[in-house]
Amino acid sequence: MRVLTCLTEAWSAESSSQWSPHNPAAGQCGLTAALVHDRFGGRILKTRIGSSFHYYNEIAGRRIDFTESQFDEPPDPEDVAASRDEAAADGTPAQFAALSARFDAAWRCRTGTGSQP
Repeated sequence: MRVLTCLTEAWSAESSSQWSPHNPAAGQCGLTAALVHDRFGGRILKTRIGSSFHYYNEIAGRRIDFTESQFDEPPDPEDVAASRDEAAADGTPAQFAALSARFDAAWRCRTGTGSQP
């Protein structure tokens, strides 16, 4: 999937303090869900994990969790509606800007186009 490939290239220590080469999706869920929502639409959903939330997307009626690889086992989805701002608040504006810039560069490189899935 092109989007996941570009996200994997975009995730970095600049977009999450939990990032590591062995677990690049760690700590990326909220900002990733917001970015995907901005670029491709759909809805943002969340699932409670302990005392916090895990964010993911629904596009064209299909649940897509681009950051589920951060877990040993994917969480059981609760599919609670979340706002874009709520998901984006999972990181800082600087982290979102870094993720966005790196994703857009990877997307252009791989597709030669703007934001189309």
